[in-house]
Amino acid sequence: MIIGVPREILENEHRVAALPEAVTEYSRMGYRVLVESSAGEGAYRSDQEYASAGAGIVSSPEELYSRSDLILKVKQPCFNRTSGKHEVEMMRPGVMLVGFLHPAAPANHQIVEMLRDRNITSLTMDSIPRSSRAQPMDALTSMSTISGYRSALIAAMHLPKFVPMIGTATGTTKPARFLIIGAGVVGLQAIATAKRLGGAVAVLDIRISARQAALSLGVKVVGFDMPPELAVDEADHAMPLSPEWLEQERAAIAPLLEQTDVVISSALVPGEMAPVLITESMMAAMKPGSVIVDVAIDQGGNCAATRPGCEYSTRGVFVCGLLNIPGAMPVHASWLYSNNVLEFVKNLFKRPDGSPDLDGELVRPTVVTHAGQLLHQGAARATSSAHTLVEAGGRK
Repeated sequence: MIIGVPREILENEHRVAALPEAVTEYSRMGYRVLVESSAGEGAYRSDQEYASAGAGIVSSPEELYSRSDLILKVKQPCFNRTSGKHEVEMMRPGVMLVGFLHPAAPANHQIVEMLRDRNITSLTMDSIPRSSRAQPMDALTSMSTISGYRSALIAAMHLPKFVPMIGTATGTTKPARFLIIGAGVVGLQAIATAKRLGGAVAVLDIRISARQAALSLGVKVVGFDMPPELAVDEADHAMPLSPEWLEQERAAIAPLLEQTDVVISSALVPGEMAPVLITESMMAAMKPGSVIVDVAIDQGGNCAATRPGCEYSTRGVFVCGLLNIPGAMPVHASWLYSNNVLEFVKNLFKRPDGSPDLDGELVRPTVVTHAGQLLHQGAARATSSAHTLVEAGGRK
């Protein structure tokens, strides 16, 4: 089997799916690895390092995609302006693709359909189950750690005031108030970073365990309680809320926004569209100069005003919708992700005959397309809802 590692071409994406150390491991497993020239440049790893690790260096994406049986990427395929082709179009029918595909996000529905129609077996790293067995391959947790840290820095950079309490000759400033929505890996790292910066931090999460984790960091927990059986599943993962409960959550958030300087939102439901928790009417009550960093934008976003990949101001509020925050820290992000993908590939091809085990407990939830079918449940629900909305609009 030939493993292909292309150079990432998404804007501001500097990560790479395999570092030279991983190439050495793949070679020991009996695979041949092809790496597109300059693929590791953003993470400061040279073609010579990859060649020394046993990789073959290819000069063009067309050659890499045409020769590879398994393609390892960081982000979803996109249009390659240099070659004039979409990355999916350059893939051979029947190959396998592993990467962050975010198949439920509206912006990626067309890509998912292209993968399905080209008979590509695609697996998304953002749907790996959160379990002890899956920890070594849990790329979402790895990248969330970086996103949480970086999101607090982004907010501080755009906030038009000090974050900590600062004593001056003319008086003392008050610390900036942070509201962290979602106390998962992103939220907990954002809490820790905001506290280090000197901010006053409050946290909202519907999960009891997440609130307890936030309390252990010494911050204030706000919001409301709801029946645990409606908030989380047996694995303690957040579940989609009914419209009624979602409206109650928005009602709990709305008054908090009036006193908040920074909102960092990362509320996600695994494999589903991110819930919209901040409406544009709610934003109207925020103080001018406030900042929203919507880390959930890869799955649609928690804020209705967030534009994927954009940073802009509206009604005096700065809204950050950067799609690949970890891409801004490519050295550690690539190190983490490369190791996660290596463990995922080991588990995927653990059968004695070397064939992929798509029905394994840790792999099955990640399968997006296979044999010309869309198999990812969250993506299927999201695309079905989108088609229903289009049809309803047409009738109107």
